[in-house]
Amino acid sequence: MRLPVAQSKGPFVEFMEGEAAGGITLMAFAVIALGWANWGTASSYSAFVSAKIPGLPAWTTLHFLVNDGLMALFFLLMSLEIKREILGGELKDRRAAALPVLAAIGGMMVPAALFVGVNLGMASPLRDIQGAGIPMATDIAFSLGVLALLGSRVPTGLKLLLATIAIVDDLGAIVVIALFYSAGVKWLMLGGMAGCTLLLLALNRLRVSALWPYLVMGLPLWGFTMASGLHATLSGVVLALTIPYSALTTTQKNPLLRLEHALGPWVNFAVLPLFALVNAGVHLTLHSGDIGVSAGIIVGLVLGKPLGIFIGAWIGVRIGLCALPQPVEWPHVAGVGMLAGIGFTMSLFIAELAFGHTPNIESAKIAILGASVLSAILGSLWLLRTGRRAEAPSKLS
Repeated sequence: MRLPVAQSKGPFVEFMEGEAAGGITLMAFAVIALGWANWGTASSYSAFVSAKIPGLPAWTTLHFLVNDGLMALFFLLMSLEIKREILGGELKDRRAAALPVLAAIGGMMVPAALFVGVNLGMASPLRDIQGAGIPMATDIAFSLGVLALLGSRVPTGLKLLLATIAIVDDLGAIVVIALFYSAGVKWLMLGGMAGCTLLLLALNRLRVSALWPYLVMGLPLWGFTMASGLHATLSGVVLALTIPYSALTTTQKNPLLRLEHALGPWVNFAVLPLFALVNAGVHLTLHSGDIGVSAGIIVGLVLGKPLGIFIGAWIGVRIGLCALPQPVEWPHVAGVGMLAGIGFTMSLFIAELAFGHTPNIESAKIAILGASVLSAILGSLWLLRTGRRAEAPSKLS
């Protein structure tokens, strides 16, 4: 039995279209950063990234502002999308949600296991194992942008499947960051974070539909989160959980949908491109980082992602928990797995958390960029070939 594909152009389809356009913009800014760092004046790129922000503390560089400040907006938008899909979207129906959930779980576990296996096999230092979270991530904007370039040659159900897998993947990334990439907890600051959260929950319970009280409270929430030892961007996750949502109301009367629609263009066309600009500018030369890190990332993203997603989906269908959406076939799932190997934004973000200013950071970034490009090429070629094979019978009839 196959699950039908929804035909209405709801918030989920609009979200996909915005993510796809943002992904293309993201690619352009990544290329600009690479060109600036390698064929422009490298010192000017370093000066740009480490530039001080006037009026803010001396340690507040552009790199910090983007990665710890503006990326909180990205995590806020991402969490709003996850909440909407769980409460009233593609993830609400358990049977429909089982396929992307199982595929995403496989797509996180297998890459992490391969990364660890590669590094243990090369006798890498144990500290390098903390990079296992890097190949677990999927860049939803970048992957959907590549899929959008294929146009009508791929079925709509495939786009929905990739987007939903990436959303579940994002949820997994949030958990991984919270558990494994946060510093020692400072309990007093954590108490301040908890206090802000309780006030936000009170606003929710009082059915406050205006957005400004939530956003105002989000500022001290961000500050307490950063000071507590948790990564500051997790404040966006907490804030999203408190924004009211009802699947039965229109956008204008729905605070979550209003905030999601307002944030979408800013995140997709400003925050993420700026993130790419300050993080993707690596020198394309050999670095002194451990080769196990680079090899683990490449193997994890290029091989582990498609393998894990295919295995997770196959197990789910095999035991009867889910079915492939029409007209998606198994070769399409393999292609989705390849595109999911585009780690880029989340992989770069986790790499910064894992390796910071160590020698491994440059090697990790080069591996992420190379693996993401390779995954995009392999996935595109595979899906183009699959599309032609699917069209062949209709041409002969």
